[in-house]
Order: sequence, then structure tokens, then C-alpha cells
Amino acid sequence: MSSADHSSVMLHRYVYLLPLTAVLVWAVNIVVTRYAVDLISPISISFYRWLIALVVLTPFCLPKVIRRWVDVRPHLLCLAVLGFFGMVCYQGLAYTAAHYTTATNMGIINAFIPIFSILLSLVVLQIRTSAMALFGSMISIVGLGYLVTQGNIQQLLHGQHIIGDLLMILAVMLYAGYGVLLQHWKIALPLSIMLYMQICFAVVLHLPFLLYFGLDALNASNLPPVLYAALFPSIVAPLVWMMSIQALGSNKSSVFLNLAPIFTAIIAYIFLKEQWTTYHSIGGIMVLIGILLVQKK
Repeated sequence: MSSADHSSVMLHRYVYLLPLTAVLVWAVNIVVTRYAVDLISPISISFYRWLIALVVLTPFCLPKVIRRWVDVRPHLLCLAVLGFFGMVCYQGLAYTAAHYTTATNMGIINAFIPIFSILLSLVVLQIRTSAMALFGSMISIVGLGYLVTQGNIQQLLHGQHIIGDLLMILAVMLYAGYGVLLQHWKIALPLSIMLYMQICFAVVLHLPFLLYFGLDALNASNLPPVLYAALFPSIVAPLVWMMSIQALGSNKSSVFLNLAPIFTAIIAYIFLKEQWTTYHSIGGIMVLIGILLVQKK
């Protein structure tokens, strides 16, 4: 193998670190979200996180937008739609769902993002998904289901969380649509400009909801989770995630979201001293096997 071929293989392998990094950031954010849910309203934390992210990014990104306004302008509608789906709807609905359902149910529903992505890709992009990718996706879903139910499906049959479950299903469908549209439109702009413009639209599109629901004040209790959400899940993770979608496609990237509950369990084990059990191991192995199958060409 030549030096160039070896470098190409290594680069291909490192590409899979992109979705892993994004998912790790979001896994930590799950803990932060559960902490913040009783401290601030869903629409308030969603608005603050994007507003703070906008303030942080403006000195770096606004000059770029101004210089390339001629290139940005034709894509404004697409960027507005992406911001609405990926930042307003998904985040707002997920924060709201957390008030009505359990993390277990949210984790299982969130695992259907790759399935929705595959179905939407077939319809919107007319991309034929390989049988191996579909089989791997199903194994990952089953493994995640085993993990979050602790091997007992009866935990999902109580039915008292139907409102939150429906909200989370809607959020997941919209986020899958976000990934598919991002791949379909192939917007020829730097990722930093794309993220910045989506955040701009997200902040503006929050205003009608704020007029209706109101805005909670920031205080010493809710400021730390808001700042984390504004910096890491809102800036770092979306940039890395868009890079992943461009490099791997929405289907393969979305499958990595199945790792979020595993990362969360590991973080809880290290920092909260929670017990690592057999169902963590079995479910985690099944998820990893599914991801490996999806990566097969």
C-alpha cells in the first residue's frame, strides 16, 4: 500500500470520529437537560441557548456572512427551514417532551432517527439503502431497546407518558427531515456560515412562541445548564454533525445517535457512581454491531 493509499484509509477511519464526538456532547446534554427541566421552561432554555450561541458566534461569523452575502442570499429560505426543523422544533419539542415522559421512552423514540432518515432518503433523495445498512439499523434499534428497557419490555406498556411520547416522535421525525434536507440541498457554503445563519433564523423564529408562552428569567440555578447548552450542543456538536452528514450521509450518521444512551450510562457510572449492569453490556454490544454493519459498503 502506497503512502497516499494509507493516508486515505486512515482519513476514512477518522471520519467516524465526527458523529461520535457530536453524540458524546449530546449525551452529556441529556444529563444537563434532565437537570434543567424543573428550573426553566422548554421555550426559554431553547431560546436562551440559541441567543447566547448567536452572540458568541457573531464576531467570528458575521464578517464572513457579509463578505459572502451574494453567495448566502440564494440559500436563505433553505437555511431558515433547516433552522426551524433542527433548532426550533426538535429542541423545543424535546425539552417539552421531557416534562411529560421518561428518559427511557425518549431514548427509544430517539433511536428511530436512522429509520426515519432511511425512509425519508428513499422518498426525498431516492437513495437506495443497502440491505446490510437496513439490517444493521434494525440490530442497533433492538439493542438500544434492550438497553433502555433493562431487558424488560413491560416497562414500556404503562401508557401514562403518551403526550410526551407523541411530542418526541414528532421531534424525531423533524430532525430526521433536517438531516435529509441538509444532504439533499448540498448548500455550497462554509459550515460556520451555515450554522450561524441557521441560528439567526432559530432566534427569530422563537419570537412568536415567546410572545405566547413568555420568557423565564435567568438566575444562578438555571444559568449553568443554559450556558452548556448554548456552547457545546449548540455550536460544537452541530458543526461536527454537519461535517459528518456531508462526509458519511444522513443515514450512517444518524445511526451513531444510538450510542447516546451508552455514553450517558458510562458518564453516569464514572461521575454518579451508577451501576453498570448486564443489560448495559448486552444492549451496548448489539448497538455497536449494528453500527459496524451500517459502515459496511
